[in-house]
Amino acid sequence: MSFLRHHELPFEYYEHPPLATCQDADKLNLERSGARLKNLFLRDNYGRRHFLLITSPEKKVDLKALSRQLSISRIGFASAERLHKYLGIQPGCVSLLALFNDQESAVEFWIDRDIWQADAYQCHPLVNTATVVLGKEDVLKFLQLTGHDYQLVDVPQVCEPAV
Repeated sequence: MSFLRHHELPFEYYEHPPLATCQDADKLNLERSGARLKNLFLRDNYGRRHFLLITSPEKKVDLKALSRQLSISRIGFASAERLHKYLGIQPGCVSLLALFNDQESAVEFWIDRDIWQADAYQCHPLVNTATVVLGKEDVLKFLQLTGHDYQLVDVPQVCEPAV
């Protein structure tokens, strides 16, 4: 929070009970501005590359299709140990604001092209007991200040079987 204030990045701040998943947030029915996000911390098959993917909570991401689309060997979920090592946070606290802890820019940041249309975004401020809402321009400034680029990605979804 002090980083955002120091760099004059305006934000809205909301406190709430711990929210580890999008489903937890759904149960509380919280009213906040900005787009809700699903944050996935991923790695390649070899554990050499790490990715933070931001998408909408409704999407069921097809990781196999994403791997093929981006020509990356078997993208999968990274462990809690890797999450702590690279982003300095615990599971349930994943957010684009965690890139603040990635001083070496070891994590590649991907944003779902669909979610990038929003004007503002809801983010955990490294803990899951609060939400910060940042405007898109302020997210861009944050990324620049932390030395992170972003890549827009067309996130494939798991096809639901016909019933």
